[in-house]
Amino acid sequence: MSNFITYKNAKIHFTDKGKGNVILLLHGFLENISMWHNLCPHLIKTNRVICVDLLGHGKSDSIGYIHTMELMADAVYCVLNHLQIKSVIVIGHSMGGYVSLALLEAHPNLVKGMCLMNSTAVADSSEKQINRDRAITAVKENYKTFVSVSIANLFRPKSRTIHKEAYQIVKREALKISVQSIIASLEGMKIRKDRLQLFRHSKILKLVILGKKDTILNYKTQQSYYKDSDVIVVEFPDGHMSHIENKEDFTYNIMHFIENI
Repeated sequence: MSNFITYKNAKIHFTDKGKGNVILLLHGFLENISMWHNLCPHLIKTNRVICVDLLGHGKSDSIGYIHTMELMADAVYCVLNHLQIKSVIVIGHSMGGYVSLALLEAHPNLVKGMCLMNSTAVADSSEKQINRDRAITAVKENYKTFVSVSIANLFRPKSRTIHKEAYQIVKREALKISVQSIIASLEGMKIRKDRLQLFRHSKILKLVILGKKDTILNYKTQQSYYKDSDVIVVEFPDGHMSHIENKEDFTYNIMHFIENI
């Protein structure tokens, strides 16, 4: 079922399907809840699945000029509170992972398991922050070009051909997002907190999914963050879009992870 709540005078869109343990799915930058359409049918067989359109994405409104990860997490929490949900397993893709971590920090007793899917618990480096500013300039100059380049970078080059239809759908959905919303998210990601130690030391079950050919997040660097920890790391051979590029293996690992919680 598709629903809306009001958060700070903005509409937040979410879906609520199935029964059982609650799985919260949080999409990434330039995405929306439609990215989960392949995974959801598997999950709702035995779980209750909540998908939320993050601020400025999908059918959710924007709030101001900076969407911090804390603000996004608070909007998500308001959805969960509205539904009277007390415990969730969170799967966050890319920016959705940053929001998941902000949710964990604000409400540690709410989260009982977390998957950072092609995401990181580490804050932007100084170089990455500069690149965010360049991205904001690029959005203002020609947002369509920015979106096209950004979406292309999410996929391994050969995946754009192998998964051509899915690639085009992702790009089409991204072009629906307003310039203001794109910039607000870039500003929010740029200033996000480093939550690596929070994640590493949390007592919840933790899964990290990495792509060996991910151009957004360096595979070996990300891998090194979780050495000598209880974080489960799963590696796929392709890029940043594991749910498309490695769909079967991704689905299997997510289902296995959830079953063990």
